[in-house]
Amino acid sequence: MSTMDLHEIQTQLNLWLNATSHHFQKVPGSAVLIRYVRASYQNDPVRSAVELVLVIFFIRYLLSPSYSTSKQNFIKLTEDEIDELVEEWTPEPLVGEQDALEEIEAEKIPVLVGPTGPKSKLANGRTVTNLASYNFYNFNANEQVKEKAIQTLRTYGVGPCGPPQFYGNQDIHMKLEADISSFLGTEGAIVYAQSFSTISSVIPSFCKRGDVIVADKAVNYSIRKGLQGSRSNIKWYNHNDLDDLEQVMRKVMQDQARSKKLTRRFIVTEALFETVGDTNNLPRLIELKEKYKFRLILDETWSFGVLGRTGRGLTEAQNVDPSQVDMIVGSLAGPLCASGGFCAGAKDVVEHQRLNALSYTFSAALPAMMAVTSSETLNILQSNPEILTQSRENIKAMKAQLDPRSDWVVCTSAPENPVMVLTLKPDVVKARRLSRDDQERLLQECVDEALANGVLITRLKGMPIVRNIGPNNGDWVVQPALKVCVTSGLSKKDMEKAGVTIRHAITKVMTRKTNNKLGLPA
Repeated sequence: MSTMDLHEIQTQLNLWLNATSHHFQKVPGSAVLIRYVRASYQNDPVRSAVELVLVIFFIRYLLSPSYSTSKQNFIKLTEDEIDELVEEWTPEPLVGEQDALEEIEAEKIPVLVGPTGPKSKLANGRTVTNLASYNFYNFNANEQVKEKAIQTLRTYGVGPCGPPQFYGNQDIHMKLEADISSFLGTEGAIVYAQSFSTISSVIPSFCKRGDVIVADKAVNYSIRKGLQGSRSNIKWYNHNDLDDLEQVMRKVMQDQARSKKLTRRFIVTEALFETVGDTNNLPRLIELKEKYKFRLILDETWSFGVLGRTGRGLTEAQNVDPSQVDMIVGSLAGPLCASGGFCAGAKDVVEHQRLNALSYTFSAALPAMMAVTSSETLNILQSNPEILTQSRENIKAMKAQLDPRSDWVVCTSAPENPVMVLTLKPDVVKARRLSRDDQERLLQECVDEALANGVLITRLKGMPIVRNIGPNNGDWVVQPALKVCVTSGLSKKDMEKAGVTIRHAITKVMTRKTNNKLGLPA
């Protein structure tokens, strides 16, 4: 290579270095870095060389894959072996096979023809007393509500055709949210399009990985799905045992003090329990949450429109200021005869969900007709508290015929709960050595016998308990039960007659020789 060629290469290299230096000096902070390198090189050139090597190693480490690309960590199979494995493989079924009870139940599911009401017509032509729906106040037949719904359908159409945040929100949705917050006495409320997904979306929107949630072991399936989706650290306390709750909360505080790790802490429970029917002690819950600095998420799905003088829920029934509950979650699909759910609380709590609650952000908004129906039924409840009084009279009439008059079942529901949960008495289960499947079969026979005599009731049904949510949850089992839904659409006399029919149906089933497992006299 000639001297001229070397001179040209050196010239080009200097030009390139000068251009690079010029562009590098335009980068913010480059002058500081250049001064540091020059000073470091003059004072300790060996250190500069080591730093350069470390920078090159760091860049190479970032760009390299996290696994080896040269090693083959798999077994190479021949074509015959692959074909043999494919032939032997059997895919798991998407749905498990039904057991005997499920098959029998599926064949006997009654089908209603026409509107749901206190008296409903079945597909086989029979008219029965319907005590299996949540039409507690017979709003389904209210002419005022129906007229409002028809007017809304003609004005707004069938559906909003979009999520609330993407042009799905209409003025009637905002009015419903204002009506709910005014009714409950909270700063704000947010309306969801589906009742089940409300609580299961509210929980993960606030509770994240690392947070601590303390929950009642008897909470319903939708709450459990929310707990599962939150990926938080779940602690359980015995059902409605607030002394046990305090012990769990105290241990959480001690563990956090020991580890010096501060995380958000929540209590999640129901006001009126779906699987048991009893109520919570809200004043004591408020006392504990304030004492140990927890936030309270209260599910009022089954108590909103039911408890309290005007149906405002557990806060009204137990004289608690709603502002003391961080989040009140409820349903519009039960007593209000509409659909959807809501979460009420402080304004920042409500606004946070508009962008962070999955079922609100990614589901179509509540149909306008359902929103207006909810507002209208809320207004009726507020202005006519005697509706609740009549319902509670019917509850007393029904309960008088079943518990304590029945020798076989006991009611675990609260006195004001229109959903009566009837379980077999413990001494009956023990004396006859009844397994869980035996109890389910007997209760289904009671349902069938009552229907044969003109009264439609149902069993307590639900999805399997989610077992992988935190420790110490495997000992809770939902007790098999009958479910009788009381309605004010029937007179007290009709309710008493239906109660007698149900009691006789239970007695008839339990005294059959085939059902007396030990052959004991009935």
